[in-house]
Order: sequence, then structure tokens, then C-alpha cells
Amino acid sequence: MQLVECESRQSPEIQALFARTFSAAEGPAEGEHVAGLVRKLMADSAPEDVLGFVAMEQGRIMAGIFFSRLTFDPPVTAFLLSPVAVHPDHQGRGIGQRLIRFGLERLKATGATRIFTYGDPAFYSRVGFTPAPLETAPFRLSHPEGWLGQALDGGEVMALAGVPRCVAAFDDPAYW
Repeated sequence: MQLVECESRQSPEIQALFARTFSAAEGPAEGEHVAGLVRKLMADSAPEDVLGFVAMEQGRIMAGIFFSRLTFDPPVTAFLLSPVAVHPDHQGRGIGQRLIRFGLERLKATGATRIFTYGDPAFYSRVGFTPAPLETAPFRLSHPEGWLGQALDGGEVMALAGVPRCVAAFDDPAYW
């Protein structure tokens, strides 16, 4: 398995992966919703504000992950980990965790210090995420227990100054 940064030419295949994965787990409407988010992240975000990675095997994408900039004032180099998808035929093999760790290492190498995500605490705790202060979330959360963070610089995940702002693709309360 090869873990690499995704390329814009892979956009259709990556969108299809997210549509299939989320459709299988939560229904076709959710699959299309998340695939649309991925399209916006890839097409409408500044390259320095979004990093995407994929797991590939035999030339096919098996899993994908995105990290998008989360802005605070004063500035902190923070990102939001979302969404993540592992093709249904490849789930349960630890691919998602490996891809997350790979992405975190790449972000750490660029100077990122804080990573946040909004998801299942049982899953994300396996890759070092802990509950994060709710004031670091860019919107009011429907499931506040799912707001998690990780400090890549060895510090603590604590409240940060300023109002957090996400990239335009996530600037919709429906995702939160």
C-alpha cells in the first residue's frame, strides 16, 4: 500500500470513493453530500489551505483524507481533519488509522501545531485525539462530544484566542 498526497486529476475517483463509502454507511443522500464537500475542498480551496492524502493499492484509491486550514486570531497553524473514507471492501484493516497518522506527520513537518476533528471519539482516540474545548469549533455542534483535538507540538489541546474560521467548503452549519 502506498500513502501519497492526492492530485487534482484524481478528483473524480476520490469523490466516488467518498460517495460510495458514506452511502454504504449512512445512505445515498449522505454519500452525495460528503462527495460534494470533497469536490468543494479540492476545487474551491486555496492549495495552501487544503491537504489531501490517499492510500493506493495496485493503482486504485482505497482510502482518502483531507485536512483544511482552521484560522484563529492571533494566528495558530491549525487544521481540521475531515472527511476520511476507507472503501467498504477495505475497512477493518487499519488503513484509516495509517492514513491519519501519515497526514499528521506531514502536517507536523509543515509546522502545523493543532489538529481538530469532529467525529467518533472511540475511533479518533486511537490516533491521539482527545476532547477539545468547544470554543475552538467554528460552529455550534450538534454532538459536542465529537469535537476532538491533538497538539502536534507536544503541548496541550486548549482554548485558543479568537473566533475560529474554516475554509469556505465547511462554512455551512449543516456539517456541524
